[in-house]
Amino acid sequence: MATRTTPAESGAPDSGSSGRTTALQLLIQPAVAVLLAVGVLVWAFSRDLTATQQATINGSYITQLTGEHLALTAAIAAIVLVVAVPLAIIVTRPRFRWLAPFFIGIANIGQAAPAIGLLVLFFLWTAATGFWIGVLPIAFYSLLPVLRNSMLGLQEVDPAITDAAKGQGMSELKVLGKVELPLAVPFILAGLRTSLVLAVGTATLCFLVNAGGLGILIDTGYKLRDNVTLVVGALLSVALALAVDWLGALAERYLSPKGLQ
Repeated sequence: MATRTTPAESGAPDSGSSGRTTALQLLIQPAVAVLLAVGVLVWAFSRDLTATQQATINGSYITQLTGEHLALTAAIAAIVLVVAVPLAIIVTRPRFRWLAPFFIGIANIGQAAPAIGLLVLFFLWTAATGFWIGVLPIAFYSLLPVLRNSMLGLQEVDPAITDAAKGQGMSELKVLGKVELPLAVPFILAGLRTSLVLAVGTATLCFLVNAGGLGILIDTGYKLRDNVTLVVGALLSVALALAVDWLGALAERYLSPKGLQ
């Protein structure tokens, strides 16, 4: 007589357990980020700070630098999306596929080069400093994951689905907007999540070109041999990276088409 095998006995994953694990991860990561940020700030403010330390370890200044860091990250992510997704659409069209290795090669160069080298070279080339001098090189550095994933997502769409859509009278533009791009969304979001983590991490270097961000605290602490400021800047940067990665995970979970989750 045939016997039924449970998922646990067969080694197959239990969808309910998998869902609970993902939900647990989505709860743990922001909790760790908040604990890091709150913990290091409580530790710093509870110390007997010198006048020099009070100039950097204060609520208004830390809030300002955090806002600058978030603005840098948001601008980088926006540029990456605006450049990478349309470019992926172009190079996955049949008549332009020969361009794909060229653009992937350029994006590979951007990520292979050290971020600090890109910042310095762009500074030397433009002879300028400021917000966009920090944003543009890091956007180039963060471009590859979104470009590669967007191309993969569009290439993975089953041709039978697009043929069926065309058979119903859809134009190529409508097929792209209503079929291909929605199916590629999970891939695009996964690439964007990686790019966001790269952006928030490398944005700590933007102080080199006077673009602001939490890297100023790290640089100040290092130059003044001030471990309190150094630790605050480093741990706040880690907490912010965890928070941004968590937001990316939320986007992957809730913005992907329901049928693909």
